[in-house]
Amino acid sequence: MKSSNSRRNFIKTASVGTLASMALSLPQIVSAAVAESGAKKISLEKNDIILFQGDSITDWGRDHTKLTPNDTGTLGTGYVLLTTGQLLIKYPELNLQIHNRGISGNKVYQLAERWDIDALSIKPTVLSIHIGVNDFWHTLTSGYTGTIETYIADYHTLLDRTKKALPNVKLVICEPFAVKAVKAVDDRWYPTFDLFRKAAKDIANEYNAAFVPYQAAFDKALELAPGTYWTLDGVHPSIAGEALMAKTWMESIS
Repeated sequence: MKSSNSRRNFIKTASVGTLASMALSLPQIVSAAVAESGAKKISLEKNDIILFQGDSITDWGRDHTKLTPNDTGTLGTGYVLLTTGQLLIKYPELNLQIHNRGISGNKVYQLAERWDIDALSIKPTVLSIHIGVNDFWHTLTSGYTGTIETYIADYHTLLDRTKKALPNVKLVICEPFAVKAVKAVDDRWYPTFDLFRKAAKDIANEYNAAFVPYQAAFDKALELAPGTYWTLDGVHPSIAGEALMAKTWMESIS
Protein backbone atom coordinates (compact mmCIF):
# COMPACT_ATOMS: atom_id res chain seq x y z
CA MET A 1 0.00 0.00 0.00
CA LYS A 2 2.78 2.42 0.89
CA SER A 3 4.52 1.68 -2.40
CA SER A 4 1.29 2.23 -4.32
CA ASN A 5 0.65 5.55 -2.58
CA SER A 6 4.20 6.67 -3.28
CA ARG A 7 3.76 5.84 -6.95
CA ARG A 8 0.49 7.76 -7.14
CA ASN A 9 2.08 10.74 -5.40
CA PHE A 10 4.99 10.64 -7.82
CA ILE A 11 2.68 10.57 -10.84
CA LYS A 12 0.58 13.40 -9.40
CA THR A 13 3.65 15.50 -8.67
CA ALA A 14 5.09 14.84 -12.12
CA SER A 15 1.78 15.78 -13.78
CA VAL A 16 1.49 19.00 -11.81
CA GLY A 17 5.08 19.81 -12.66
CA THR A 18 4.43 19.26 -16.37
CA LEU A 19 1.33 21.46 -16.31
CA ALA A 20 3.15 24.17 -14.40
CA SER A 21 5.97 24.07 -16.93
CA MET A 22 3.48 24.39 -19.77
CA ALA A 23 1.66 27.27 -18.07
CA LEU A 24 4.93 29.13 -17.66
CA SER A 25 6.09 28.43 -21.20
CA LEU A 26 2.93 29.33 -23.12
CA PRO A 27 3.01 33.10 -22.48
CA GLN A 28 6.65 33.12 -23.52
CA ILE A 29 5.78 31.27 -26.72
CA VAL A 30 3.02 33.74 -27.55
CA SER A 31 5.21 36.75 -26.80
CA ALA A 32 7.99 35.34 -28.97
CA ALA A 33 5.63 34.71 -31.88
CA VAL A 34 4.26 38.25 -31.73
CA ALA A 35 7.70 39.80 -31.31
CA GLU A 36 9.04 37.96 -34.35
CA SER A 37 6.13 39.16 -36.48
CA GLY A 38 6.94 42.80 -35.72
CA ALA A 39 3.21 43.47 -35.76
CA LYS A 40 1.54 46.76 -35.00
CA LYS A 41 -0.75 46.89 -31.96
CA ILE A 42 -3.92 48.84 -31.32
CA SER A 43 -5.21 50.52 -28.19
CA LEU A 44 -8.73 50.22 -26.82
CA GLU A 45 -10.94 53.12 -25.79
CA LYS A 46 -14.01 53.50 -23.63
CA ASN A 47 -17.21 52.18 -25.26
CA ASP A 48 -15.38 50.42 -28.08
CA ILE A 49 -17.54 48.08 -30.13
CA ILE A 50 -15.47 45.03 -31.05
CA LEU A 51 -16.60 42.70 -33.85
CA PHE A 52 -15.06 39.31 -34.60
CA GLN A 53 -15.59 38.11 -38.16
CA GLY A 54 -14.51 34.97 -39.98
CA ASP A 55 -15.35 31.36 -40.75
CA SER A 56 -16.05 28.28 -38.59
CA ILE A 57 -13.08 28.90 -36.31
CA THR A 58 -14.69 32.20 -35.31
CA ASP A 59 -18.29 30.96 -35.57
CA TRP A 60 -17.59 27.95 -33.30
CA GLY A 61 -20.67 27.13 -31.23
CA ARG A 62 -22.45 30.46 -31.47
CA ASP A 63 -26.24 30.76 -31.63
CA HIS A 64 -27.00 32.68 -34.83
CA THR A 65 -30.29 33.93 -33.36
CA LYS A 66 -28.45 35.73 -30.57
CA LEU A 67 -27.22 39.23 -31.36
CA THR A 68 -26.70 40.78 -27.92
CA PRO A 69 -23.09 41.81 -27.24
CA ASN A 70 -21.16 40.10 -24.42
CA ASP A 71 -23.62 37.21 -24.46
CA THR A 72 -22.43 33.60 -24.41
CA GLY A 73 -24.91 32.60 -27.13
CA THR A 74 -23.71 35.44 -29.34
CA LEU A 75 -20.03 34.73 -28.77
CA GLY A 76 -20.01 30.94 -29.15
CA THR A 77 -17.73 28.47 -27.39
CA GLY A 78 -14.41 29.06 -29.16
CA TYR A 79 -11.55 31.53 -29.14
CA VAL A 80 -13.92 34.51 -29.40
CA LEU A 81 -15.53 33.64 -26.06
CA LEU A 82 -12.13 33.09 -24.42
CA THR A 83 -10.78 36.34 -25.87
CA THR A 84 -13.87 38.23 -24.75
CA GLY A 85 -13.44 36.92 -21.23
CA GLN A 86 -9.87 38.17 -21.15
CA LEU A 87 -10.86 41.55 -22.56
CA LEU A 88 -13.69 42.05 -20.09
CA ILE A 89 -11.66 41.04 -17.07
CA LYS A 90 -8.68 43.18 -18.10
CA TYR A 91 -10.63 46.29 -19.09
CA PRO A 92 -13.78 46.49 -16.91
CA GLU A 93 -13.66 50.28 -16.98
CA LEU A 94 -14.00 50.48 -20.80
CA ASN A 95 -17.57 49.19 -21.17
CA LEU A 96 -16.58 47.11 -24.20
CA GLN A 97 -19.38 45.72 -26.39
CA ILE A 98 -18.20 42.55 -28.13
CA HIS A 99 -19.92 40.75 -31.03
CA ASN A 100 -19.27 37.62 -33.08
CA ARG A 101 -20.59 37.17 -36.62
CA GLY A 102 -18.38 34.36 -37.92
CA ILE A 103 -20.06 31.92 -40.35
CA SER A 104 -18.79 28.39 -40.92
CA GLY A 105 -17.40 27.74 -44.39
CA ASN A 106 -16.96 31.39 -45.34
CA LYS A 107 -14.38 32.68 -47.75
CA VAL A 108 -13.67 36.38 -48.28
CA TYR A 109 -16.28 36.85 -50.99
CA GLN A 110 -18.90 35.36 -48.66
CA LEU A 111 -18.00 37.85 -45.96
CA ALA A 112 -18.64 40.55 -48.56
CA GLU A 113 -22.09 39.15 -49.38
CA ARG A 114 -23.28 39.70 -45.80
CA TRP A 115 -21.06 42.64 -44.84
CA ASP A 116 -23.72 45.37 -44.68
CA ILE A 117 -25.79 43.46 -42.10
CA ASP A 118 -23.12 41.49 -40.26
CA ALA A 119 -20.44 44.16 -40.07
CA LEU A 120 -21.15 47.70 -41.20
CA SER A 121 -24.54 47.97 -39.49
CA ILE A 122 -22.93 47.09 -36.15
CA LYS A 123 -20.58 50.06 -36.59
CA PRO A 124 -17.60 48.42 -34.91
CA THR A 125 -14.77 50.62 -33.73
CA VAL A 126 -12.52 47.53 -33.64
CA LEU A 127 -12.89 44.90 -36.36
CA SER A 128 -11.06 41.57 -36.12
CA ILE A 129 -11.07 39.39 -39.25
CA HIS A 130 -9.83 35.81 -39.37
CA ILE A 131 -10.36 34.50 -42.90
CA GLY A 132 -8.39 32.59 -45.51
CA VAL A 133 -8.19 28.90 -44.67
CA ASN A 134 -11.33 28.07 -46.68
CA ASP A 135 -10.14 30.25 -49.56
CA PHE A 136 -7.43 27.62 -49.97
CA TRP A 137 -8.86 24.45 -48.34
CA HIS A 138 -12.02 24.46 -50.48
CA THR A 139 -9.92 24.31 -53.64
CA LEU A 140 -8.91 20.83 -52.44
CA THR A 141 -12.26 19.63 -51.11
CA SER A 142 -15.17 21.58 -52.58
CA GLY A 143 -14.31 22.52 -56.16
CA TYR A 144 -13.69 26.17 -55.35
CA THR A 145 -11.66 27.76 -58.15
CA GLY A 146 -10.41 30.88 -56.39
CA THR A 147 -6.68 31.56 -56.31
CA ILE A 148 -4.30 33.52 -54.13
CA GLU A 149 -4.92 36.45 -56.47
CA THR A 150 -8.67 36.09 -55.83
CA TYR A 151 -8.08 36.12 -52.08
CA ILE A 152 -5.93 39.24 -52.21
CA ALA A 153 -8.28 41.14 -54.53
CA ASP A 154 -11.39 40.19 -52.55
CA TYR A 155 -9.73 41.14 -49.25
CA HIS A 156 -8.65 44.53 -50.60
CA THR A 157 -12.17 45.22 -51.89
CA LEU A 158 -13.69 44.26 -48.54
CA LEU A 159 -11.34 46.44 -46.52
CA ASP A 160 -11.66 49.41 -48.88
CA ARG A 161 -15.43 49.18 -48.52
CA THR A 162 -15.07 48.96 -44.74
CA LYS A 163 -12.75 51.94 -44.45
CA LYS A 164 -15.05 54.02 -46.65
CA ALA A 165 -18.02 53.29 -44.38
CA LEU A 166 -16.05 53.32 -41.11
CA PRO A 167 -12.97 55.50 -41.67
CA ASN A 168 -11.84 55.37 -38.04
CA VAL A 169 -12.25 51.63 -37.48
CA LYS A 170 -9.24 49.88 -35.96
CA LEU A 171 -8.47 46.71 -37.89
CA VAL A 172 -7.06 43.45 -36.56
CA ILE A 173 -6.05 41.00 -39.29
CA CYS A 174 -5.60 37.44 -38.06
CA GLU A 175 -3.28 35.06 -39.86
CA PRO A 176 -4.89 31.94 -41.34
CA PHE A 177 -3.09 28.89 -39.94
CA ALA A 178 -2.86 25.13 -40.31
CA VAL A 179 -1.07 22.42 -38.37
CA LYS A 180 0.55 19.95 -40.75
CA ALA A 181 0.13 16.18 -40.43
CA VAL A 182 -3.07 16.43 -38.40
CA LYS A 183 -5.91 14.81 -40.37
CA ALA A 184 -6.99 17.35 -43.00
CA VAL A 185 -3.63 19.09 -43.43
CA ASP A 186 -1.18 17.21 -45.64
CA ASP A 187 1.51 17.88 -48.23
CA ARG A 188 -1.06 19.12 -50.75
CA TRP A 189 -1.39 22.31 -48.72
CA TYR A 190 2.17 23.43 -49.31
CA PRO A 191 3.70 25.65 -50.48
CA THR A 192 0.48 27.28 -51.76
CA PHE A 193 -1.17 27.80 -48.36
CA ASP A 194 1.86 29.76 -47.17
CA LEU A 195 1.00 32.37 -49.82
CA PHE A 196 -2.34 33.01 -48.08
CA ARG A 197 -0.59 33.49 -44.76
CA LYS A 198 1.86 35.95 -46.32
CA ALA A 199 -0.97 37.79 -48.06
CA ALA A 200 -2.80 38.33 -44.76
CA LYS A 201 0.32 39.84 -43.18
CA ASP A 202 0.96 42.02 -46.23
CA ILE A 203 -2.63 43.25 -46.15
CA ALA A 204 -2.33 44.06 -42.44
CA ASN A 205 0.72 46.18 -43.21
CA GLU A 206 -0.99 47.91 -46.14
CA TYR A 207 -3.98 48.91 -44.02
CA ASN A 208 -1.98 49.79 -40.91
CA ALA A 209 -3.80 47.03 -39.04
CA ALA A 210 -2.74 44.96 -36.08
CA PHE A 211 -1.64 41.47 -37.13
CA VAL A 212 -2.18 38.29 -35.10
CA PRO A 213 0.52 35.72 -36.03
CA TYR A 214 -1.43 32.54 -35.37
CA GLN A 215 0.78 30.26 -37.47
CA ALA A 216 3.90 31.26 -35.55
CA ALA A 217 2.08 30.70 -32.25
CA PHE A 218 0.93 27.22 -33.23
CA ASP A 219 4.34 26.33 -34.67
CA LYS A 220 6.00 27.28 -31.40
CA ALA A 221 3.32 25.49 -29.36
CA LEU A 222 4.37 22.24 -31.04
CA GLU A 223 7.48 22.40 -28.85
CA LEU A 224 5.18 21.74 -25.87
CA ALA A 225 2.73 19.21 -27.28
CA PRO A 226 1.88 17.55 -30.63
CA GLY A 227 -0.45 19.03 -33.20
CA THR A 228 -3.33 16.80 -32.09
CA TYR A 229 -3.20 18.54 -28.69
CA TRP A 230 -3.73 21.97 -30.25
CA THR A 231 -6.11 21.15 -33.12
CA LEU A 232 -8.88 18.69 -33.90
CA ASP A 233 -8.12 18.28 -37.59
CA GLY A 234 -5.19 20.60 -38.35
CA VAL A 235 -7.56 23.51 -38.97
CA HIS A 236 -10.06 23.77 -36.10
CA PRO A 237 -8.47 24.34 -32.69
CA SER A 238 -8.98 22.18 -29.62
CA ILE A 239 -9.77 23.83 -26.29
CA ALA A 240 -6.02 24.27 -25.77
CA GLY A 241 -5.73 25.74 -29.27
CA GLU A 242 -8.59 28.14 -28.61
CA ALA A 243 -6.85 29.32 -25.45
CA LEU A 244 -3.65 29.77 -27.46
CA MET A 245 -5.55 31.83 -30.04
CA ALA A 246 -7.12 34.01 -27.34
CA LYS A 247 -3.76 34.61 -25.69
CA THR A 248 -2.15 35.48 -29.02
CA TRP A 249 -5.02 37.82 -29.99
CA MET A 250 -4.64 39.68 -26.70
CA GLU A 251 -1.05 40.49 -27.67
CA SER A 252 -2.45 42.74 -30.43
CA ILE A 253 -3.64 45.17 -27.75
CA SER A 254 -1.07 47.69 -26.54
